[in-house]
Amino acid sequence: MSFEVLHPVSRWRSQSFANGPGDPEKTGRPPEGILAYAACRNGSFHPSLRSLPETASDVLLVLDKKNLRQALSSLQFLRRRGVRVRVVCRESRAADFAELLGDVTRCELFIEICRCSDGVIATTPESVSLFESIGSPETQFIPPPCAVDFPSWDFSQPPEKRRGIFLGTNSFLTAESNHMVAILMADLLSRELECPLAMVNTEGRRGGMILKSLRKKNPLFFIVEAPVDYVDLLRVMSLHRIVWQLDAGCGPGTTASAALLCRIPCVGGNGAIERIAFPGLCSPASREELLESARFLLTDDKVWKKEVEASQHRAAEFLSFHKTSVRLAASPPRSIHS
Repeated sequence: MSFEVLHPVSRWRSQSFANGPGDPEKTGRPPEGILAYAACRNGSFHPSLRSLPETASDVLLVLDKKNLRQALSSLQFLRRRGVRVRVVCRESRAADFAELLGDVTRCELFIEICRCSDGVIATTPESVSLFESIGSPETQFIPPPCAVDFPSWDFSQPPEKRRGIFLGTNSFLTAESNHMVAILMADLLSRELECPLAMVNTEGRRGGMILKSLRKKNPLFFIVEAPVDYVDLLRVMSLHRIVWQLDAGCGPGTTASAALLCRIPCVGGNGAIERIAFPGLCSPASREELLESARFLLTDDKVWKKEVEASQHRAAEFLSFHKTSVRLAASPPRSIHS
């Protein structure tokens, strides 16, 4: 059964993952987020029905707030052809669902799509109850997989090359990211332990001015200017000992997924992947408890190694491409006449 990911009106080009996640140096867009679903099943990504092969028999239809009419039309067309169609939301933080359902037209379209589909892939545990309440025929919680089972995507570095803290969030403008609080706490820890602190500035001149003002008192504060592609981000992240964040948006957990590829602990946040791979290092732990955990991970080699090994074991069991592929393939298709 061929597997395709369809995101109507996406600006991304079609991309094949016939060889799985591929080589990081040669692949197009990286196999993360919604693309990871295609990559884990050696499928393809498509921005429209026109590029979807006629042999497609299992399609994951990606929804966002701007494409619901096109998504519904695509769903109806594919269902008439007898194609199994499940849906997934590209953005599934709590704030994203609030915005999506805050408009009556979008709300009605979203409900109709979910009810007429063969099921929903929920990327966060919180969204499962939402999909079930609107009548989705089947809802599975399957967060975006992480290619921890592919050596080519192992970005780990020798312990002697790892130092300090990498800031895992980068949006000053999103309230639930708690980004400024995370920066200030990490800066305090960096100065206390005299260890490097690095982050990517995605907010241009405004963000740069804020960060440079902090750097005046911390010569170990390094700023990487955006844009930075995903593979280069992993290379920078992997040179650090921990990833630190305080994101409270209840999203899938892309930051934690990147940390897993770098084989380093991710401290803080409440994303789905954080809670699966790093259950002792995220919410509901208090900020004081998270700070104390970060201190141990930055200074105690045994604690750090134990956490890395445990998180990799959990990722292999629940987030790997192999395990996710099996879960995506397991559910039987619904009859075209149901």
